[in-house]
Order: sequence, then structure tokens, then C-alpha cells
Amino acid sequence: MKGKLILVPTPIGNLGDITLRAIDCLRNADYIYAEDTRKTGILLKHLLLDKRSSSYHNFNEHQIVQHIVKQISDGLTIVLVSDAGTPAISDPGFLLVRECLAANLNVECLPGATAFVPALVKSGLPSDRFAFEGFLPVKKGRHTRLQNLIYESRTMIFYESPHRILKTLQEFKTLFGAERLCSVSRELTKIYEQTVNGTLDEVYNALQVGVVKGEFVLVVAGLNASKNKVEDDDESLL
Repeated sequence: MKGKLILVPTPIGNLGDITLRAIDCLRNADYIYAEDTRKTGILLKHLLLDKRSSSYHNFNEHQIVQHIVKQISDGLTIVLVSDAGTPAISDPGFLLVRECLAANLNVECLPGATAFVPALVKSGLPSDRFAFEGFLPVKKGRHTRLQNLIYESRTMIFYESPHRILKTLQEFKTLFGAERLCSVSRELTKIYEQTVNGTLDEVYNALQVGVVKGEFVLVVAGLNASKNKVEDDDESLL
């Protein structure tokens, strides 16, 4: 009998956000592959689970992906987790899923934690249509990617690190205009969770005087978002 691959989302901060189904999958897995076995070890210890795990990350996935495919073909149930959130969303996982499907193996993905959803919902910006951009390229391809977003009408979502957040906001001010609405969230689900809403200029100034720590989610209004909102409200009155 063939095994299967299960992608299991893990909490983005608060360990209490783990689901019962995720715990069952971790408990019953034949083997667990983790982006960082040390961080996953903390979660497993919290759940009182004594399970073996090996590393699966951007630097070794091409070397071990076929080994994992063979394990599944031999009947093992393999669980893939990232450090936080859902595997393959700005984290390793896409390559393994693709190779498993090419080998006609069963792939499951549990619903669960991902940072951009709460950041989008609490931003107050339109959430019916959005463009998830993840992490922007640091150097090569960054300018082209940003230029392609100038006329994007949907709400845009980005991930950013603490040491680049101010630089990115400055770029956005130049690209989209300082008055474009945005929302920046950090440390989601943790003790020091914070969200700053306002224009790009206001948010940039607020973060300049604050403590810039934690992983950030930037939610930026699309082109003419405010104008479209007014038009939608007018139509609702007809």
C-alpha cells in the first residue's frame, strides 16, 4: 500500500493554536520532516510527543526529495512542517508536493495557521480580492517585481524581516505614494502582537520611533481602493 504526504500547519506564535487534527497527524506519522528540527522539537515536546524528525529546507530539498518520495511509495506516512504556518507558503514544500503528485502519491494538506490571513482581516482593507506576494527578492528581480505592482488594484500582502522593514516601506512610499493606505502587523498571536494602520508615511514614521523586532506582514491597499469603496457604497444605495 502506498503511503501519503501530509502538510501540517503549525502555530505562527501561540502554541495553543495547534489543531486536534494536526496533533493526531504528528502523533501517527511514520516520520516528520521539518524546516528546523530544533524549533519543531520545541513543539513536539510541548505536545508530549516523542517523534523523530529530519531537516527539510531550501538548502537540501533538491538532494532529499526523491528519498522522501520513495519512503511514501514504500508505504510510509510522512508529515511535513515548517517553522511556523503552512508549508509551501513562503516556506519549503512546493517541490515535494509536485514530485509526489508526479509519482501518483496521495497528498493531504490540513487547514490551519498562516500569518497573512489574520493580518489581512484586521487591516480593514478590502479582503474579497488580494494578491499575496510573500517575500520580495532582496536584490535580483526586486525592481521588476515592484514595477509590476504599480497598477495592481487588489490589496497586496507582503512578508518582511525586521532589518528590511523600514527600507521596504520607504520603497513603497516612492512607488505607491506616501498617502496609500496600509497596515503592518508583527508578532501575530504572540504577547507583543502589534498592528499599525494608516498611510504608508504614517506607518513608516510610527515604526521609526518604535522597536523593530519580529516578523512583519505588510498589507497595502490596491490602486484606487478608496475610490472603488466609495463607488461600491453608492451602488448599494440604489
